[in-house]
Amino acid sequence: MGKIYNEITPELTSWVQKQHVFFVATAPSAVEGHVNCSPKGLDSLRILTPQTVAYADLTGSGAETIAHIRDNGRIVLMFCAFEGPPKIVRFHGTGETVLPGTTLWKELAPKMHLKPSTRAIILIHVTRISDSCGYGVPIMPFVEDRDVIDRWVETKGIENLSAYRREKNARSIDGLPTAEFE
Repeated sequence: MGKIYNEITPELTSWVQKQHVFFVATAPSAVEGHVNCSPKGLDSLRILTPQTVAYADLTGSGAETIAHIRDNGRIVLMFCAFEGPPKIVRFHGTGETVLPGTTLWKELAPKMHLKPSTRAIILIHVTRISDSCGYGVPIMPFVEDRDVIDRWVETKGIENLSAYRREKNARSIDGLPTAEFE
């Protein structure tokens, strides 16, 4: 039977920090809109307080999470143990997109592991914390982080990322606006 927590405990923090991947899910308000679920990794997550987490959002082929947060704020992060005892942990909450150059960015950036491809920090105010068994999650040992995004940025050129974001990340697949990228 799963458990509900009042806050992100030190034990949960320790467990979450050992996971190499987590998943972010969001959905637009519109019934016909597409639900989005994205894997994240590369040491991008930080637990800031017992009710607040943040992760570095990297430039990609889309920006669904940012569009959905702008639309309704709803977000859930899911962690599952691929090694060791089975366990799943979910953080439900309200997200906020923090862009470079803002006061909040200047406050959060030193606490994060940012990469040249980081386009935003997603800040989550956690309202529900729960765990469940994870019995159906396979055991899959961690081999290594991928360096593909770093190589992509080298090839693309950091100076060209702004134009890429404006062209490829301005709207969600449902046409929702994302953010005013630099």
